[in-house]
Amino acid sequence: MENEVVKNEDKKSTNQKSILILAVIGFAIAIIVGGIYLYLNSGQVYIENSFVEAPIIDLSATGGGILQKVYVQEGDTVTANQVVAEVGQELVKSTDPGIIVSADNNIGKFFAPGMLVVSMVKPEELEIVGRIDEDKGLKDIQVGQAAFFTVDAYGSKKYQGIVDEVAPQSRQSDVVFNISNQRQVKQFNVKIRFDVSTYPELKNGMSAKAWVFIK
Repeated sequence: MENEVVKNEDKKSTNQKSILILAVIGFAIAIIVGGIYLYLNSGQVYIENSFVEAPIIDLSATGGGILQKVYVQEGDTVTANQVVAEVGQELVKSTDPGIIVSADNNIGKFFAPGMLVVSMVKPEELEIVGRIDEDKGLKDIQVGQAAFFTVDAYGSKKYQGIVDEVAPQSRQSDVVFNISNQRQVKQFNVKIRFDVSTYPELKNGMSAKAWVFIK
């Protein structure tokens, strides 16, 4: 009976030692993995709030009048000087080849001179536009730095790019607050250029995440 008790105690002690050893090993692995993660990310600035965008080209009638017809819709591809709408007696035409991103279909509506009727983008001007808080690494980002990004529509696939512009002033409409002291934190645009011909699947308006290499 005593021998059985001793054996049980020895077995219990051995199990406790095994659990302790496993806990120590697990803790060590966590520290190593955490260290590697910090090392790999110490040379990068992460920009979560990013999008695939191109400068918007607004098309309007110079003379104004009643919207008579709209010949295009969102997603259409147009050539240069293609008629996209008719306002009064005036034909509104595209300025360049591109893709329509919006079209006002309110037939019969009065459009003042210069009022937007149709808007478009040029695919070759697509870029990543990231919006980064001023205290999240903005000071370390410079034009010419390498970058990569992912696009939500294509999961973890990585795309290569290069920082093309860091906005000289903040986005006026984007103000967040630091929780600790309620200080206003401004956001700035960071534009990342990429080879559009290499990534034809990328479309205007897609959501993205970007990383800029700062070392």
